[in-house]
Parts: sequence; C-alpha cells; structure tokens
Amino acid sequence: MPLRIEDYALIGDCETGALVGRDGSIDWLCWPRFDSDACFAALLGSEQNGRWKIAPAETVQKTSRRYRPDTLILETTFETDSGAVTIIDFMPRRGPNCDLVRMVVGQRGIVPMGFDLILRFGYGAVVPWVTRLDAHTLRAVAGPDMVILTSPIPTHGEHLTTVGEFSIREGEVLSFVLTYAPSHCQPPKPVDAQIALEATETFWRDWILRCRPLGEWRDAVVRSLITLKALSYQPTGGIVAAPTTSLPEKIGGERNWDYRYCWLRDATLTLLAFMDAGYFEEAHDWREWLYRAVAGSPEQLQIMYGLAGERRLAEWEVPWLAGYEGSQPVRIGNAAYGQLQLDVYGEVMDAFHHARRGGVATENSGWEIQQEMLKHLARVWHEPDRGIWEIRSPPRHFVYSKAMAWAAFDRAIKSAEQFKLDGPLDHWRDLRDMIHRDICEKGFNPVTGTFTQAYGSTELDASLLLLPAIGFLPPSDPRIWATIEAVEQRLMWNGYLLRYDSERAPDGLPPSEGAFLACSFWLVDAYVLQERRQEAERLFRRLLALCNDVGLLSEEYDPVTQRLVGNFPQAFSHVALINSAFNLAGIDKPARQRANGKSSSAPGSVIDRSAPVE
Repeated sequence: MPLRIEDYALIGDCETGALVGRDGSIDWLCWPRFDSDACFAALLGSEQNGRWKIAPAETVQKTSRRYRPDTLILETTFETDSGAVTIIDFMPRRGPNCDLVRMVVGQRGIVPMGFDLILRFGYGAVVPWVTRLDAHTLRAVAGPDMVILTSPIPTHGEHLTTVGEFSIREGEVLSFVLTYAPSHCQPPKPVDAQIALEATETFWRDWILRCRPLGEWRDAVVRSLITLKALSYQPTGGIVAAPTTSLPEKIGGERNWDYRYCWLRDATLTLLAFMDAGYFEEAHDWREWLYRAVAGSPEQLQIMYGLAGERRLAEWEVPWLAGYEGSQPVRIGNAAYGQLQLDVYGEVMDAFHHARRGGVATENSGWEIQQEMLKHLARVWHEPDRGIWEIRSPPRHFVYSKAMAWAAFDRAIKSAEQFKLDGPLDHWRDLRDMIHRDICEKGFNPVTGTFTQAYGSTELDASLLLLPAIGFLPPSDPRIWATIEAVEQRLMWNGYLLRYDSERAPDGLPPSEGAFLACSFWLVDAYVLQERRQEAERLFRRLLALCNDVGLLSEEYDPVTQRLVGNFPQAFSHVALINSAFNLAGIDKPARQRANGKSSSAPGSVIDRSAPVE
C-alpha cells in the first residue's frame, strides 16, 4: 500500500527539498532546484520511478519519528524483534554541491538492514549509467545530471538498482551521502556527515533564536516558520507554494497541479508572518524577489513566477507516471500563469505598503513601477477574471478580485500620505470610492443579506472572509457579519471550510475536493476581528490537530477519509497558521495590521515601536 501524504516529512537545504516516508524511503527529490526534474519520483508512480530506501530487513514492530527540536533534521526510529535503529535524514546548507545525508544509528541490539537505491532522472523516466569510482563510491550519470553515492557498506547492481545489506549494532553509526553535480564537472567530494550534521543543527537553532516569543502556540508556529524557510529559494528569496507537483486535491481526481512556483497572492500574508515573527531579513528577501518579478510592463503581470522570476511555466503531462494512488494526470508546469487575476494587483500593492511600514523597503522603493501598475489597473479593474481559485472556466466578476483592486488604490493612497510620495491622490480616491460602490451594489445580494462569490451570483466563497481583514468594511458591519455567518452555515463541512458553494455535493455526498485549510484559518481570523475569542481558539485547536506527527500540513484535508490531500507541505497553510496564531496571541495581530495599514517594524527602522499596534 502506498504511504499516505501525512506519512511523509520534509528535509531540505533552502534550494530544494525531499520527502521522506515513515518507511525509510525517500520518494521525492528534485535536483538541484525545487522545480528541476525529479530523480526520485516514486511518490507519483512506483519504486521503479526512483527512490532511496534504508530500512530494517525484518518486520518493524513500531515506528516513531520527530524533527530534532527547532531544526529540519529528521529522526526516524524503527523497533524490531532484534533491536532498534534510528535513521537521521537531512540536507546540509548548500556548499559547492548539493548533498543529502542519511546516518544510520544503532540504538539497541543488532538490526539487519536493507539498502535500495533507484535513481531515475527526468521524473522517473531516465535510467542513468552507473560506474564504480572506488570501493565506496558510485557515480550515476544521465545527460546533464550526475549523482555520487558514498557508502560505508558494499553495494552491487541488481536489475538496474543499487542494493546492499548490512547490520547495525548498538552505538554504531554508518553514514551514507548522496551528492548532486552537473555531469560535465569532476565528481565532487562528499561532505563529512558528522560535521555537516553539527553545522546543520547549529544553522537551524540559531535561526530560530531570532524568533519573537510566541507563548502558547510556540511549537506549531516554530515548525511552520521552519517549513516556510525550507520552502524558500535562498539565492533569490522566492518561496515555493509547495515542493511537490500533482498531489491530488481529491484522491483519484484530476485536480493535480504543479505548486513548485512562487505565487504573488501569498505576498502580504507571507511578509506579515515573517515580520511579526522577527524575520526581517527573510521579509526583505521576499520583498526583493517580488520587486524583481513584477518589474516590466504592468500589462504582463502574472499571478505566479519561477524561483528566479521566470515567466514561462508551460504545462505538460507526464504519461509514464501513474499518479499518486492513480490520480491522473501528473502535470509539470502550471498553465494558470497566463490567467488574468485582478486580485494580484492588490496583493502586490499591499505587500509593498507593509514593507515600507515594516522598514524592509525604502520609502520610495519601487514606487514608479507601482504607479504604472495602478494606471493599468484603472483600465482593467472592471473586467471579469479567473479569481483567486484560478478557475479554468469562463471569467467572472469575482467579488474578492474587485475588493483587492480597491485595496490596491487604498494602499497607494496610504503609502503616498504616510511617506509623502508623489501621485494622483484625488484620482486614486475617486477610483477607490467607485470600486467600493460597485462592489456594494453588484456584489451584495439584498435578498440573502450577504456578499456573494461573484456579481449576480447567489453562491458564497470563503475568500469573502478576507473583506474585513483587508479593511474593505469593518468587522462590525451587518453585511460582513451576515456574510461570515452564511459562510459558516453553507461552506462548513464536517467542521472545516470548503472554498466555495459549487464544491458542495448534493444529498450529503462528499464534495469534489477536500476542505481548503487556509480558508478555515481565515475563519479563525474573522472570529478574532469580531472578538469571538472562544470560537476562534476552538477552531484553531481543531486545525492544529490536523498537522501530521511532525507538524506539517498539506493544502487540504478530507474529513471523510481523514487524510491530508493536495500538495505537501503547503506554504499557504503554514502562513495562515502563523498569522492566526499571532492574531490569537494578541502580540501583533496581522488581520488588524493589514486592515489598518500598520505593520511590525524592523529593528532600527524609522517606525516608532512605542506606538501600540491596533
């Protein structure tokens, strides 16, 4: 039986990441970047599509695992009749090459172990040519890719697989290192496993020491921050939505998308999460990536980009991969990059405004580009678009898209006023008021007394929960109150929120996808804004219980099968968790910061920290 999504854990080096199963198998790894071709793709096919398994060669009675505290170093312990063994998996911070280290530590008795390495480049399709460099070193080459295995045990080839057997005694440590390099280079030397382990542990623990005190929710927030950092691409500051592609939103379904790219929609909430936690360097790097990505003609603004700001993310299907539990197709690339989604203009303007407020950008940084974006938005805000959920059906006038167009002009006005920047403020105020009236007239249904998903619709959308958070209307407004209540009643499914009405199935049947986890966190935030503390905390605790045993969340959750679904781990889910935790903790409330245009400031910035954050 294939492992469940929640049976995996992430390791990474802030440039790529691998998924390690609780059975000791690494089933997903793209080298050298998150969006490179996978050399282990068993996650989306079979073991013959690439994996690296080290595990007991006898029946396992018990498996437990954890991350070393405040790190991304994974420890998996297997107990058998013969004894106990722990595998320590990690990826050191990138040096001249990329390394993956697996240390096998004998804990008790003598445990027989199996070693099974299947390298398949090109998403599981290309069998490499393997040669032996010396008694402990193998080289695998295919086209531009080369991987070096350094092993302390004898291995041999068998049916295009590198296999071996060994036993581990109590107190013994055996270290295996897999190193990637371009095939035209000389074979790289492996890292010293013990030195690399100590350096990796020091890096992560030192990084967490910068985190602000978090109180009751510390463990969940720290794990989410580490995950967010692990999903960042260190050379550019971009943050991938997830390290995986094509993990299905519903098992056996077709909604299988590639999330190994950077979405502009995540901009503001990611920025606030980093700044509120005290990570202003990461916030600055994310802001810099954002600035470079959106530079150019405003008419060509995309909703997502590659790790370095690449624009062409052409989508294609992989016919030789069967898909996770048969969920087809497996997709590489994401055709949604070409969609018109008006909300991203608001997200970008909101992020730049908070970057100024937080002191992670100069006051006039990017202001000329932002003004050009606003000129273009003034021409297109009234057009239909694909919306926040990137629908692949005809465009509509989505309320949230219009609200974020309103937010774009609102943030421009706030920035100009607060930082004395030049701009046509009267024109922007007219546009802001015009869009606000348009939404209230066409996006509000007087019969139901609620805002709707789109103009002329009666359907609801969880994105409406964000209206008070962006400051469109105060949370006490009767229209907002009624909308939140209606979302609770109509989109709640087994205690968690669906994204929109059309996901609901008739006659109590399961919906067409799982509950989108970020939406439920948005409901927590809405409760906080409405001062419904007990309800907010109760829902937040229920969401925390969905984290797997090492604290990771995917995109969605299926309450019927009680499984995580969608790409994993999902940055948006963890960002939402962080912001909800800060909202509940009352330290710096991101929801109020965003609505009021006030942000946490970096040490030494011009913002007065003595003034209370509303």
